[in-house]
Amino acid sequence: MNPALPETMAAVLLTGHGGFDKLEYCMDVAVPAPGADQVLIRVLAAGVNNTDINTRIGWYSKGVESATDVGGGAGFSSANASDASWSGAPLPFPRIQGADVCGRIVAVGAGVDPARIGERVLVAPIQRAPDGSFEGWMGSECDGGFAQYTLAYSAGAYRVTDALSDTELASFPCAYSTAENLLHRAGVTARDTVLITGASGGVGSAAVQLAKRRGAAVLAVAGVTKMAGVKVLGADQVIARGENLINILGRDAVNIVIDLVAGPQWPQLLDILRPGGRYATSGAIAGPLVTLDVRTLYLKDLTLLGCTRQEPVVFENLTGYISRGEIQPVVAGTYPLQDIVKAQQDFLAKTFTGKLVLIPP
Repeated sequence: MNPALPETMAAVLLTGHGGFDKLEYCMDVAVPAPGADQVLIRVLAAGVNNTDINTRIGWYSKGVESATDVGGGAGFSSANASDASWSGAPLPFPRIQGADVCGRIVAVGAGVDPARIGERVLVAPIQRAPDGSFEGWMGSECDGGFAQYTLAYSAGAYRVTDALSDTELASFPCAYSTAENLLHRAGVTARDTVLITGASGGVGSAAVQLAKRRGAAVLAVAGVTKMAGVKVLGADQVIARGENLINILGRDAVNIVIDLVAGPQWPQLLDILRPGGRYATSGAIAGPLVTLDVRTLYLKDLTLLGCTRQEPVVFENLTGYISRGEIQPVVAGTYPLQDIVKAQQDFLAKTFTGKLVLIPP
């Protein structure tokens, strides 16, 4: 590795599942060395996501049955470390979280062109080995961007030359690729009418923009204080969170639902779908357990899609949209990396629209 690089760095270590006390800001973490086909990236900015909090509090464990915000501060006593990660396997600690990375390549491993050193890049949140096999999510199965340096496979580090700032670019990778994957899997086109729940959050606000980019008619659900902001993003109609969707829209009103919320209102989402409609989800912040009337599923010929792992084309498409200016960043606030607890507290308060971004020293 370049002898000019430091041996240690600042990083936030997640030391276990639980409350904010499990986040430790350290100044003496070893700088990782890139292996074959990998690059070492100096992190310039890193976005905050629901998955950071869900992983910290152990929400992915089947022992947890309530909404994220119930245990967002202190964690869940019912969480079981044996199944509390994305993969359902125990998470190795300490872990550096952070799935959103904008940075600059400062060193390369064997098999990577040294000419890549100096490139500003966005990192695909899902890392794949050179043979295409799934390696894991940044910040979950492998260390992520809540540090001064991080590793990624060269093929998963996409060069960006846009005029957008590092902070703006860091708002894209996880939320926008998740949203694009939802739309990709659901096959959203200009012929569709799409309902998006949780539309003021990072993934939801991204989904509004990306669905409009595809030419779809977009109906969005958001908190009352955030409805105007979601409308600005391009939603054709914004519905206040908690309103009865059937009363407002009627049954069979849309042909695609993009859901990030789940929770008690979930049955209404199937009721408003037309026969042959598609439901796609990548979140359940209002609660993971729902009531499904299987008769609604089969009598309406509905398709239910769970969307987590992404094919490479999803991130490739996303970087193309960014470079052509077809989507815009929505950054609600920035914080120094050492203020990660404050950033997560503000994230859980959900008084903003868009993304919060951490800046390493």
